[in-house]
Amino acid sequence: MLAKIYSAAVYGVDAYEVEIEVNGAGGDPNIVIVGLPDAAVKESRDRVTTAIANSGYFWPRGRTTINLAPADIKKEGPSFD
Repeated sequence: MLAKIYSAAVYGVDAYEVEIEVNGAGGDPNIVIVGLPDAAVKESRDRVTTAIANSGYFWPRGRTTINLAPADIKKEGPSFD
């Protein structure tokens, strides 16, 4: 695992903690988001890579896997960028 951070999300009237784990590995350049993300979360991969490039950093080569846990709760909206 490369990094682990924590965020929060709202589902109905309940708030819950979301653990975000990022892992980098060799292979074809690809970003995979797992853990029941909705369409807005899947689209965030373009926003995140653009923001990192515009900040003067580089995106690591190879496969990047982003895990949003707990996996049994749907993650909605762009708040996970």
